[in-house]
Amino acid sequence: MDTGEVAPEQTPRSRRRPRGDVRAGLIAAGVELARSGGPDAVVLREATRIVGVVPNAAYRHFADRDQLLAEVCTAAMNELADRMTADLARIRGKRGNPDAARRRLGAIGSAYLKFAHEEPGLFATAFAVPRQHSYADRGTPLGLLRAALDELVEAGVLDPQRREGIEYPIWSIVHGTAELTGQGPLRDAPDAELRRIESLTLTFIANSLT
Repeated sequence: MDTGEVAPEQTPRSRRRPRGDVRAGLIAAGVELARSGGPDAVVLREATRIVGVVPNAAYRHFADRDQLLAEVCTAAMNELADRMTADLARIRGKRGNPDAARRRLGAIGSAYLKFAHEEPGLFATAFAVPRQHSYADRGTPLGLLRAALDELVEAGVLDPQRREGIEYPIWSIVHGTAELTGQGPLRDAPDAELRRIESLTLTFIANSLT
């Protein structure tokens, strides 16, 4: 009986996706899985279902699920960095201006906390594979923080003798606030209280640098 279906071996070559398209599609699918469910939701079989390829096709591009997760991890980190960069671009003022330098540092912290609040799945995924990243590279969240602190030194706001390594306690404070107010014990606090806590965190950091 002719069902009208095309057997797999009869599929026209023109309908096959280029190799690079499948890989990019699987990563994009992994990102969306992470967005809705965090790193545990990134599963090869589900990604292939979304892309519309057979499960075995994933293994032509990734040795295992961990390799796909590593790529999704990088994509999530890049999205966080892009959000921070976009908020930085909205701050007016020449480099080295004390007020502008302070606002840029605040914008970095605000963008970080906002991303954690709006994209909890991607935020968790961004840090799911620590060895995947060179965190301090230019353009990464940590790299952006370091650049903002360097500007504070140039602007005379931050004592140069305090600069070395100060990005780590600052990052720890902001990340800790994101965890506490996102998936931690403060997650059920009213939105107004969460915003107040975040504002207090950023104010505390700014005051501690002067």
